[in-house]
Amino acid sequence: FEPFQARMYTHGNLFSHIIGQVDYDNYGVSGVEKYFDRELKNKNLKDVPLKLTLDSNIQYIINKELSDSTQIFQASGAGALLMDVNNGDILSLVSLPNFNINQRATIKDKNYINKITKGVYELGSIFKTFTLALALDNQIVESDTIFKNIPKSINCSIHKITDMKDHPKDLSVEEILIRSSNVGSVLLAKKIGEDRYKNFIRRTNLTKNPIIELEEKGIPHQIKWNKCKLETISFGHGITTTPLQATALYASLVNGGKLIEPSIIKERKKKNLDQIVSDETSKKLTKILRKVVSSETGTASLADKNGYYVGGKTGTAESYGNNKNRINTFISIFPTYKPNYALFVMLENPKINKN
Repeated sequence: FEPFQARMYTHGNLFSHIIGQVDYDNYGVSGVEKYFDRELKNKNLKDVPLKLTLDSNIQYIINKELSDSTQIFQASGAGALLMDVNNGDILSLVSLPNFNINQRATIKDKNYINKITKGVYELGSIFKTFTLALALDNQIVESDTIFKNIPKSINCSIHKITDMKDHPKDLSVEEILIRSSNVGSVLLAKKIGEDRYKNFIRRTNLTKNPIIELEEKGIPHQIKWNKCKLETISFGHGITTTPLQATALYASLVNGGKLIEPSIIKERKKKNLDQIVSDETSKKLTKILRKVVSSETGTASLADKNGYYVGGKTGTAESYGNNKNRINTFISIFPTYKPNYALFVMLENPKINKN
């Protein structure tokens, strides 16, 4: 028998995708344990604690609610991310299923990946928010600009782009987002143009490797700007990113337009990053996102709760290259009169609740 040291984590499953694991020699093999392995072993830093931005109480509540929803809708997995929109601090990061980090078994099953930082998805209608923001910021349209006689479908090369529901023939710009019109988003994207959209994607780092203090990071697929790419990107198809990056961009669009970097480390050095949209555009967009929730015709009306002033956008996502793996998502911001937080929630392969 040989004695060895072992780390015991008080929360077990709660922070498994963030804390990560160590091997039998106490070398970090995943999560924070791996990313900060040198710092954690540095004797000169033994009196300097590594402080995380995560809140244990919030993490517990979101984990519980997400676990309950997974059972109710018989989902195969789920994920959630709560972020401070002003500085990028991550207050909660949950990916289900999780695992007990006190057990040193190797987690090889892909179901155990960190869906928030490593999962790569086509996020669907969430991207309509980015299209609208870009159109407003370039002063191509105003929120109340009316698009008349919007067709029920648009032919693009060999593809036909349609809406999931019937909408009025005439829609204002804000109604395109409130009602989540694919065809309306395509019309907006055509006015924006490919060059402007390319520049927006480049500046916001949507398709680059995500920045976070974890080793488990997904790599979005490179975009091939062929026929119909601009049209499909306008409503979130043909482009991939991680939930982490999408939420960070949402936060940036509603905090006055300042791009932020998400982080799980407290008291870090803050960077001065780009202004991606104007403060005026940010305020206009926030008001529209509120209407997506508060309006009877909004796709997120079920999220309207008195006193919380929630805004946001729903979406149906797909794992890249796997059309059978569907993900229902909702990115919210609150309170909309002065946004402080962005919350991303997703359920993987949910089924209709018959109760």
